[in-house]
Amino acid sequence: MDVSTTTTTTPATDEAAVACAQLRVDRTAIVLRPNNSRVVIRPFQPADDHRVERIIGRICALSEVEVERQFEEVMDEFRDRHQKIRRYFLQRYECVRHLMLTDQPVSEARRLLIGAYFTQEYAFESAALFNPSMVWAPDQSGLPEGSRRFIISLRATGEGHISSITFRSGVVDRGLRIQMDEPTRFVTAPEQIPDTLFDKVLFFRKLVELRIDGPFAEQVLETLEDQFTDEQLEAAIGLALHRARPRLHELEPLAQGMRTLVGANYEVAFEPELNVSERIIFPNSPTETNGIEDARFVEFRDDDGSITYYATYTAFDGKVVLPQILETKDFLRFKASTLNGPEVRNKGMALFPRKVNGLYAMLSRQDNENIFLMYSDMLHFWYTKVPIAKPTYAWEFVQLGNCGSPIETDAGWLVLTHGVGAMRKYAMGAFLLDKDDPSRLIGRLEHPLLEPNANEREGYVPNVVYSCGGVVHDGVLIIPYAMSDYASTFATIPVDDIIKAMV
Repeated sequence: MDVSTTTTTTPATDEAAVACAQLRVDRTAIVLRPNNSRVVIRPFQPADDHRVERIIGRICALSEVEVERQFEEVMDEFRDRHQKIRRYFLQRYECVRHLMLTDQPVSEARRLLIGAYFTQEYAFESAALFNPSMVWAPDQSGLPEGSRRFIISLRATGEGHISSITFRSGVVDRGLRIQMDEPTRFVTAPEQIPDTLFDKVLFFRKLVELRIDGPFAEQVLETLEDQFTDEQLEAAIGLALHRARPRLHELEPLAQGMRTLVGANYEVAFEPELNVSERIIFPNSPTETNGIEDARFVEFRDDDGSITYYATYTAFDGKVVLPQILETKDFLRFKASTLNGPEVRNKGMALFPRKVNGLYAMLSRQDNENIFLMYSDMLHFWYTKVPIAKPTYAWEFVQLGNCGSPIETDAGWLVLTHGVGAMRKYAMGAFLLDKDDPSRLIGRLEHPLLEPNANEREGYVPNVVYSCGGVVHDGVLIIPYAMSDYASTFATIPVDDIIKAMV
C-alpha cells in the first residue's frame, strides 16, 4: 500500500503563482523633486504683542521720505517673487492695526511697510515633495482622443517639518505616456471664506465626542440659531463667560475647545486665474498647526451622477492626530471639515469612490496594524468598523495600511496597500474586495507589487515607497508614489496582471 502523500495545487493557485513570479511594474523616468526656490508668503507674527508695538513704533518714527525709500527697497527685492504682494502687505497691516499707539491716519506707504515687517517667505517644499494622490481633472476639454488630464496632490514639507498640500497637473495620452505640466514660479495661498455656517446639532454631537459638552456648552448653543457663524459663536461664548465671571478660569478651556472645533471647519478659495501648480493649501486651523498630511483624493460619484472630489487627510497640531476631510468641485474652492464618531481615529482613512449598498464606505486603520471597513449613512460621522485584512506575509508583519481609495474594476474593488517589514522597510502590495460586499477579501498579492530599489531607498525616511492613490487608464494602473519621503515618481502595470497574480 502506498502511504506517501502528494501535495497538489489547484490550477487557479498554480496560475497565480506563475503570474506573481512574472509580475513586473514599469517605472517611469519622471521625478518630482522638492524645489526650495518655490516660496509662499505667510504671516510673521511675534508672540509678544509688546514686541509688535515696538516694531510698529520704530517704523512710525521714520520720515515719510524714508518710509517710501525703505518700501521701494522691499518691492525691488520681492515684487517679482509673488503675485499681488501689495494687497497682502495691506492685509497684514490690518491684522496688527489694533496695536498702533494712536488713531492718527498713516499713509499708504507706511501701511504697506508695516505690513511687510509682519510678512515672511516660507519655502514650503524645501525638504520633501511626497505621498502623491492622483485623480482625473474636472476639465477634460481640448485633449486629443484617448488622452486624459490629471491632477496630483502632494505633501510638501518645509522648515520645521510643516506639511501642506500642493498640486501638479499633466496629461496621459493613449500610448500611456505621462507628460507633466511645468510648474510656475509663483505659489499663492487661498483666501478664507468668511461667515462659514455651522449646523448646531452636528456641532453639539462633536462637542459630546470631544467631551467638552455640558451646561456651559448648552448655555452657549441655546442662544444660537440652527445654523450659525464663527462670529455668532464667539459672541455667545463671550456672553456666557461674562455671566459666569467667578468660574472664568474653569470655563475658559471649554470655550477654547469650542473655538478650536470651529477653526477646524473652514472654507478657502483660490482665484480662478491661478495655475494648478500655483495653489497651496497651507495649515489653516489650530488642529493643523504642525501640518496637513497625506491627503487621499478620490473622485466621488453620487447617486444623482454629480461628482465631488473628497480627500481624507491627517491634521496634526504637534500632539494630536485628527482625521479630517476636504471637499471640492473644481480644485478652486475647498471645504475642510472634521470627521466625527468613535471610529474616527488614527491615520490612513480612504473613501470609496461611490456609495456601496446605499451607504458611504471607507477603509481605515484604527489600531496601527490592520485594515478595517466602515459604513455610514452620513459622510462626516462614523460609528462602526469590521476588520478585513491583517498583516499576513513577512513584508507586512509590522503593519498594513491602504495606499489610497479603492479602485472599481470588473473583478472587484482593487486596493493598493503598504506593508512594513523588517528594518521598517515599506513595500506596496494589493488586494481585491468583493464588489457587492467589500468586507469579503477575495484576492491578495503574496509578494510586494513595488519595493524601493537602489535609486529609491535613500531619502528623508529611507527604504520607503508609498502612495496616496492612483488611477486606471485604458486598463493600466498608474501609481504615483513617493521615494523614501523625499521625491515622487510614477509606475504603471496592467490591472489584469495584478489580479491574475493574486492568491
